[in-house]
Amino acid sequence: MDPVPWPVAWQQALYAPDRGFYVTRGGPSAHFTTATHGVTGAVMADALLRLWHRAHGDSPPAVVVDVGAGRGELATHVVNVLDARALDADPLARVGPGQRLEQSPLVTAPPDVLAVDVVARPPGLDPRVAWLQSPGGATLPEALAGLDQALVIGHEWLDVVPCTIAEVAPGGELREVLVDPATGAERLGGPLEARDAAWAAAHWPGTVPGDRVEVGVARDAAWGDLVSRVRSGLVVAVDYGHVTAARPRRGTLAAYRSGMQTDPVPDGSCDITAHVAMDTLGADDVATQRDVLRGLGMRGSTPEHALALRDPLAYVRALERASAEAELIRPNGFGDFWWAIQHVRVPHVP
Repeated sequence: MDPVPWPVAWQQALYAPDRGFYVTRGGPSAHFTTATHGVTGAVMADALLRLWHRAHGDSPPAVVVDVGAGRGELATHVVNVLDARALDADPLARVGPGQRLEQSPLVTAPPDVLAVDVVARPPGLDPRVAWLQSPGGATLPEALAGLDQALVIGHEWLDVVPCTIAEVAPGGELREVLVDPATGAERLGGPLEARDAAWAAAHWPGTVPGDRVEVGVARDAAWGDLVSRVRSGLVVAVDYGHVTAARPRRGTLAAYRSGMQTDPVPDGSCDITAHVAMDTLGADDVATQRDVLRGLGMRGSTPEHALALRDPLAYVRALERASAEAELIRPNGFGDFWWAIQHVRVPHVP
C-alpha cells in the first residue's frame, strides 16, 4: 500500500464506518481509563459545573454538551451531579478537616445533557442523556449549532483530531511524514503546505534533523468550529497537551490497545493520539488541570477523623472524594492535563 499523509490514515483508522477503532472495537473504556470513569468522573463533572457557576453565578446552563463522549460516561456523571444538587444533596462536597467546597446553587430546572460521539446511541445509556451521532474527528454534526447558555466540554477530544505530522529532514527543511496504513512504516514526503508551515514557524519550529512537529492547524480549526456553534456560554477542552515552553522535540504520537501502549499503526486496530498544542487554540484561559481544580477548592485532603465517629457514612464518602481529587490533581498523572477555557458572551447591544 502506498504511504499517505498521517491525517488521512489516522482519520480512517479511528472513524471509518467499516473498520474505525472507535466504531468497531468498543468505547475508550474498553481499552484505557480516563478521568471520566468511576469516582473521578463524578468529581470531574462536579468541577465543570462549579467552573460554570463561577463564571455565570446562580444561573444554570440551559444545556451541557459532551463532545467526544465515548459511551456517555461523563455525561452520565453530569446528570447525576445535577440531580444531587436539585435535591440539595451533595455527598461528595466535604474535602478536608473542617472544610467544604463552596455550596453550588440548586438546579431547579435541570439543563438538557447531550453527548456527541461517532457511534450510534449506546445501549443502556441513562435515558436522561440525549445522544447525537457525529462523523468523528474534527467534523461536528450540523445539528450542533446555536447553543445558548451552554456548557460545552471536549474531554480528550482534540488529541484524537488527526493532525499533520512533520519532521526535520537531514537538510534542515521541515517535511510532511507519510505512513503506510497497513504497517505504520513512515517516510518523508514533500514540504508542508503553506498554512502548516506558517503554523510550525510560529508555534513549533523544529530545527534539528529528526525533530518532529505535530502541526496544530486542524486542532485549532476544530476548536474554533466548536466555539462558533455557541452563542453564549462556556467551552472547555481538557486534554493531554503542552505549551510553547515545553514542546516535545520528538513529538507525542502514540497508540493504545487493551490498556497497553503499542506501535502507532493506522489500520483500525488501535487508538492513535497526539498531545495538543493548547496555547495555540486562542482560548481565554489555558492552565493545567491541577491549577484549575485547586482554584475550585480541590485539595485531596484526608477528612478529619472525628467525622468517622460522628457520621461513618459521611466519612467514607468524604474519603472517597478526597481520593478522587488527589488522583485528578496528581503530578505525572491527570493533574498534568491542560484545560483551555473560552467564555462566549452575547454581544452587548447599546
